[in-house]
Amino acid sequence: MTTITMASAKEGRRFAALLGRRPVGLLFTAPYAVFLVAVFAYPLGLAVWMSFHRFIFTAPGVSVPRPWVGLDNYKEALTDPAVRQAFGNIALFLVINVPLTVTLSLLLATALNAAIPFRAFFRAAYYIPYVTASVAVVGVWLFLFSSSGLVNKSLGPLAPHPSWLVNSHLAMPSVAVYVTWKQLGFFILLYLAALQNVPKELYEAAAVDGASRKRTFWSVTVPGVRSATTLVVLLSLVTGANLFTEPYLLTGGGGPDGASASPVLVMYQRGIEQGHPDVGAAIGVLLVLAVLVVALADRYLLRRN
Repeated sequence: MTTITMASAKEGRRFAALLGRRPVGLLFTAPYAVFLVAVFAYPLGLAVWMSFHRFIFTAPGVSVPRPWVGLDNYKEALTDPAVRQAFGNIALFLVINVPLTVTLSLLLATALNAAIPFRAFFRAAYYIPYVTASVAVVGVWLFLFSSSGLVNKSLGPLAPHPSWLVNSHLAMPSVAVYVTWKQLGFFILLYLAALQNVPKELYEAAAVDGASRKRTFWSVTVPGVRSATTLVVLLSLVTGANLFTEPYLLTGGGGPDGASASPVLVMYQRGIEQGHPDVGAAIGVLLVLAVLVVALADRYLLRRN
């Protein structure tokens, strides 16, 4: 009985100490909570509110009526051919970008995880495009893939006409390949970190059983990095859905004829350039809902498999 009482008293002291430390923990987490509210929660809430009102920008101190319009902004957005085209463009982008990102980053990470010559050099080389300013990298790609660029000169008569970035059929696939190449280094690092946690005993057992490299890759490596694959797919979906800089710089604002426009780019054009922030907010809310649905479905399917 005495032992139980002493144990209970000890647990009570530990719980009291935990409660005593909690205000300190809350104090340290408060700046990040404020950051989330200021940068994410408040803008999202304001966008939802704007999407249900007739909203216009005004000078500071000027008050104008902003009446409730219900779903009118959503109807205007959904009936706009440019908006529908932009969502179709981003669907095509994700169909190309996500499988390419997962496949190439996993294969390259597996190769860079092995004992190969100049491994540190190759790891840095794949990561450099990710940390390089987009404007500088876009300049290089415009030089390579313009009508008189190096790629077309190398292909000769096989080069497409019109060229890559001004071709209505090739503009968005070209943007998808560019984004895959630029962000590949980051996803390679994620897979390299995941590969460190795959037990070496599994590879040794596969070698003892006489498994080939291909069989070992599919039976050991791929299941071993499944959690990293889920993260890579989700990040690719989210970053791809928020595509803006690449079509804006590579194709001159989503050209030709909107063939490479993304929903975020159209939202910017409608809300800022054309002065309809309420319609732009409705496009943004629709994009958030679409990304949530796709991400949740993808997460469910990956977990089920």
